[in-house]
Amino acid sequence: MAEQAQLLPGTLDLLILKAVSLGALHGYGVLLRIEQISRGALTIEQGAVYPGLFRLVRQGLLKATWGTSDNNRRAKFYELTAAGRKRLQEETDGWNRLTAAIGFVLTAQPEGA
Repeated sequence: MAEQAQLLPGTLDLLILKAVSLGALHGYGVLLRIEQISRGALTIEQGAVYPGLFRLVRQGLLKATWGTSDNNRRAKFYELTAAGRKRLQEETDGWNRLTAAIGFVLTAQPEGA
């Protein structure tokens, strides 16, 4: 199991969009998918993911439809909209630029080394 990582402010929406981009999921499925694809390093609380899902639906980035979960319960399933796919790409590009810049800073050596 991977060591737990702290979730950075502002990254929850990106993680939700990425998880849902891999296939339609209900709310609890989003939590499980994030934990799975992070190899156990990220665990999101239910109290955080549901407001995030509602916010992304309100923004038109996710579409919610009612369906039946694996355990035969009624559940809301979320999938990306075209605007959600675009936002995911923009957020991913921004994240990659930021992590590359931080990587440059962290690997900097003293002058003359």
